[in-house]
Amino acid sequence: MNQTTENRTGFLGTYFDRDAALRSARLAGILAWVLLTMYVYTTLVSIGQFWFLVASGVASYEGTNIFDRLSIPTLQLSQLAPGLVYFILLKVAQQALLILLDVEDNSRRAARK
Repeated sequence: MNQTTENRTGFLGTYFDRDAALRSARLAGILAWVLLTMYVYTTLVSIGQFWFLVASGVASYEGTNIFDRLSIPTLQLSQLAPGLVYFILLKVAQQALLILLDVEDNSRRAARK
């Protein structure tokens, strides 16, 4: 009859709230994929719009030199660069949180032995 109603997880760490850290790591991972998807979508739409304008004759390469012709596609692809940076940084943050939880758990386990 002396059962406690508190939720015990078996995690003895004191530096992190395990559940909050896991939720934050999962949120960072989901946000990374959402942002990458959004940036890929906007880049593809931009490329599609440009090539639609070229195909319809509104935009053309007439009178441009080779450097201008090469710079036009790179401008559209450069829209993707911030999305890749955000993706990488959020995935690193996710993995860093998980590594810190593992380090703390291993430290507590080693201290008990």
